[in-house]
Amino acid sequence: MPIPQEVTGEEIDKDVRQELQSLPKTLAEDVARNLVMVARLIDEDPEAAYGYSRVALRLASRVAAVREAAGFAAYASQKYSEALAEFRAARRMTGNVELWPVMADCERGLGRPEKALDMAGAPEVHKLDKAGQVEMRLVAAGARRDMGQLDAAIVTLQSPELASHSVQPWTARLRYAYADALLAAGREAEAREWFAKAVEADRDGSTDASDRLAELDGVEFTDALDESGADAGSAGASREIGVAAAEDEPVGEAEAPAADEDKDKDKDKDEDED
Repeated sequence: MPIPQEVTGEEIDKDVRQELQSLPKTLAEDVARNLVMVARLIDEDPEAAYGYSRVALRLASRVAAVREAAGFAAYASQKYSEALAEFRAARRMTGNVELWPVMADCERGLGRPEKALDMAGAPEVHKLDKAGQVEMRLVAAGARRDMGQLDAAIVTLQSPELASHSVQPWTARLRYAYADALLAAGREAEAREWFAKAVEADRDGSTDASDRLAELDGVEFTDALDESGADAGSAGASREIGVAAAEDEPVGEAEAPAADEDKDKDKDKDEDED
């Protein structure tokens, strides 16, 4: 896959660049450019990001940062078995435990929530930083829900981090997960309260908490183009792709009588010649 010329590879994190110094210069540049593309596309086009990650993996499979990037690209593409294999390889190379929560979530993706719960109780969790521990709690709660244990999922999310008034990078997601679990358990009033708290913490719009809150409040959003019903919506869609809308069609109908007049003139001319 082609890489835009403006991508030099210098855009990557300095720690990753340092890892790539073990490679020949030209090879390191090629790997770096592919990793930049993975980072750029992983949210908007996971499959394309996955493709670039495979190129980087083929070029430098012994670099931990490459294995980690390949794992996240596979994870974003819901290739959980492949992602888990790459994360395990990266962990063997570095000895770090920071990938433990996402590895557990891969187990969920593979339909093994019990394994994810086992990992949530493993000694590795105590070695995680606060963000990692919160992530592990989210994964464990998700595993409980996978198993139909809603009450246990709610209890799992109840923590000092949830009760804290300070806003951290994980706060919005934690509150959102708690609200969603409450709603699934039929505790709508409490769910509304926590969706509202998630909105307060969601400064970068990482969740759809505002939409969920509006839904609970009975607020309906309508398309501005759809004022006259389904037909109006279709017309608006037609404009977007450059197709004449229904309201433009009368122009063509106005031209039809002129064609009929030409036919009448030709008919009179033939009768005069006869």
